Amino acid sequence: MKTKNTANSQLTVQTLDFLRDLGQNNNREWFHANRSRYEAAKSEFEGLVGRLLNGIERFQPLPNTNVKDCIFRINRDIRFSKDKAPYKKHFAAAVGPGGRHSGRVDYYFHVQPDGETFLGAGMWQPTPAHLAKFRQEIDYNVDELRGIIEAPEFKAYFPEISGESMKTSPKGYSADHPEIALLRRKELFFIHRYSDQEVVKPDFADELVKGCQLIKPYCDYLNYLFYEEQDETVAL
Repeated sequence: MKTKNTANSQLTVQTLDFLRDLGQNNNREWFHANRSRYEAAKSEFEGLVGRLLNGIERFQPLPNTNVKDCIFRINRDIRFSKDKAPYKKHFAAAVGPGGRHSGRVDYYFHVQPDGETFLGAGMWQPTPAHLAKFRQEIDYNVDELRGIIEAPEFKAYFPEISGESMKTSPKGYSADHPEIALLRRKELFFIHRYSDQEVVKPDFADELVKGCQLIKPYCDYLNYLFYEEQDETVAL
């Protein structure tokens, strides 16, 4: 059964204020003293994610997907980090079939004050096998990908590209390859940022749904390339 609480589905200034204050007081004593603020902010975020799930399901099935399965914990894993701050300074969720552990390319949503809120999706930390598939597809048929990421509406909404690129050419591809810039990409993740004023608008969830629908063809492209092609090969 899906749990999509949308009772408090609008983020307020109080949620952004909590996250800003947490960033300045990132310790357990302050957090526990302000737990009621955290619970209120978390409830708002859960409500927003519930509205986001409802909106996405208008154009993409999300079987067995609960709000709680999409949301990341606010606690940081500090076991192997030099930064021992115990909490993240943001709320985040990944939306795909089954939630954040879908195992596919999905939508990532990150709420952080002072203009750091964003929606993004794409190739991020791919396996060597997935990266090889991506480069092979660029070499053989770049037109499909370019048709998606160079569409005017896509470029207008997702102007920011995040991720690493190689400084040299990947093995097997010459430096004068016409698509060398794409072939050098190790990650290709597209981002749309939102101002704090946009985040607290009543229709912000609808804006997020719009962004997800715009980037869905790119997610579909990668998911087919990384997973469905493999599944079809196994089936044969």
